[in-house]
Amino acid sequence: MHNISDPALISRALTVDHENDQKPGVPKVAFMFLTRGNLHLLPLWDLFFKGYEGFYTIYVHTQPTFNGTFPESSPFHGRRIPSKKVEWGKFSMIEAEKRLLANALLDISNQRFVLLSESCIPLFNFTTVYNYLVYSTKNFVEAYDQPGPVGQGRYNHRMRPDVTLEQWRKGSQWFQMNRELAVEIVSDHKYMALFKRFCKPACYSDEHYIPTFVSMFYWENNSNRTLTWVDWAMGGPHPTRFGRYEVTPDLLKMMRHSDKKCIYNGKKTNICYMFARKFLPSAVDRLLRIAPKIMKF
Repeated sequence: MHNISDPALISRALTVDHENDQKPGVPKVAFMFLTRGNLHLLPLWDLFFKGYEGFYTIYVHTQPTFNGTFPESSPFHGRRIPSKKVEWGKFSMIEAEKRLLANALLDISNQRFVLLSESCIPLFNFTTVYNYLVYSTKNFVEAYDQPGPVGQGRYNHRMRPDVTLEQWRKGSQWFQMNRELAVEIVSDHKYMALFKRFCKPACYSDEHYIPTFVSMFYWENNSNRTLTWVDWAMGGPHPTRFGRYEVTPDLLKMMRHSDKKCIYNGKKTNICYMFARKFLPSAVDRLLRIAPKIMKF
């Protein structure tokens, strides 16, 4: 915790790389949790992180009204950052994401940055996830051009000429990126202000700002996919939720090994996702029983 304002935090985060002449030691993955309150899947994540201290850093952004605490035995203990109110579908979601990134950039050892929610789970053990992220040559920001009202229809022509309809993209907010891209996003003020002004419900900035920004300037190093599995088959504004009775070994095996091929470091693979959502609190006991067998942790 600290009492640094957001502008001062961003300013300090952007000086870290310039002030450190020496290269960082072991690269760490920053796991950034954007939550409403309690982490109801905490026992699963505790098991995931156990024994890998020094290879990760945890950051938790909750609603400021949340008064809960994490057990001292948990790696999440003391990892909450100063937070502000976040409303679903509002620009405060982007501000929270950048607040998490800025806090994580203060640690020069953090080389990969992963955005997660309280309903996310890991699909593989820590070693597999760490290696997949750290040794990737690409960022994982989903970005696609979608015709229709929930894609191109959300574009506001008043964003021209800085952002055109041809440049407009949509994608999952659950990203995984390297330090270079994290710095560029945290340092951006021009396009952030543009989206804050012109992308308001039924335009949702968390689905458009980073995908559009990355596609405009950093597309060469982007995979155009997310590593977080989600099921939108039911339709509507929210993905399928998985509770106690939906969690089975077959479900997790399906999430772990996609029936479609994706590209990783130039080669085709069916291991396309490292995380999945959206899991309910009732699923935690079933996950703890299955994880040692399926996820190998």
